[in-house]
Amino acid sequence: MDTPELQALLDRIVERVREVDDGEPNELPVHREADLSLTALALVDSDDQRVGAGDADVPFPIQSMSKAFAYGLAIDTVGLEEVFEHVDVEPSGDAFNRISLEAGDRPDNPMINAGALAVHALLPGDSGEERFRALHDLLSRMAGRDLGVNEHLVAQELAAAHRNLGIAHLLKALGVLPGDPHDVVEGYTRQCAIEATTVEFARMAATLAHDGLVPGTDERVLSPLAARQVLSVMMTCGMYDDAGEWVTDVGLPGKSGIAGGIIAAVPGRCGIAAYSPRLDRHGSSVRGILALEQLSGELNLHLLRPGLAKI
Repeated sequence: MDTPELQALLDRIVERVREVDDGEPNELPVHREADLSLTALALVDSDDQRVGAGDADVPFPIQSMSKAFAYGLAIDTVGLEEVFEHVDVEPSGDAFNRISLEAGDRPDNPMINAGALAVHALLPGDSGEERFRALHDLLSRMAGRDLGVNEHLVAQELAAAHRNLGIAHLLKALGVLPGDPHDVVEGYTRQCAIEATTVEFARMAATLAHDGLVPGTDERVLSPLAARQVLSVMMTCGMYDDAGEWVTDVGLPGKSGIAGGIIAAVPGRCGIAAYSPRLDRHGSSVRGILALEQLSGELNLHLLRPGLAKI
């Protein structure tokens, strides 16, 4: 990775997309109060070489990006076959918070809220707090430090958790949600409030891109099977009802979150993350998508494009 040249490219992309003022932040106060000028792009390779541009060292909540990592941890905890009993892997074509169930039973995939709640219930631990701690430990190991939690976001999300509670109770009634619905929703809500920087999220994505090995180390935090499965579902379901356009324009496994973060992985090469709080109608960062489209094009990263990536 030619770091000076790549740094210059990321800097140019951030400055271009920073001028775009389309979209609005999520309605929760924590997100509404975010600095709307914040814009960041970062890339981390397997050797842990890190390149960040813009506001890449500003922490923000992981939100739905956590779904990808929770899915991998659930697979390594109970096995892929058991996870399949609770959550399918088919694109739903629905918004992230729709009550979308396959044939009336299992959630369609682990990237929508229904699937993410079922996945959270499969994490190691006997309570929402223990399951949260297990995922927090995983993400902290990927980031390389003990990550913080935005407690204001936890309180705001729990106060407005009626839809997630409704989904959880429905899943419980259908027999696909282990544990108590209220406990699962609380643990899942805390999971979504873990904070990291854009560079750290890129390092997490790089861990997925390298079969579960933390960049620059020999530490395995996910099995190759789990990492591959996560990337597969991210490719087809990670951007919700915008997944088709994402694959067409960016061509990488990706996952967004309503705080404004997006992660993407180039298998065997690197992890990428982008951040900016203004969201499009699908709940994904407007500037983040533009930045990743431009980076994918400049570096020939699209997985269905012939030739080698320019990194």
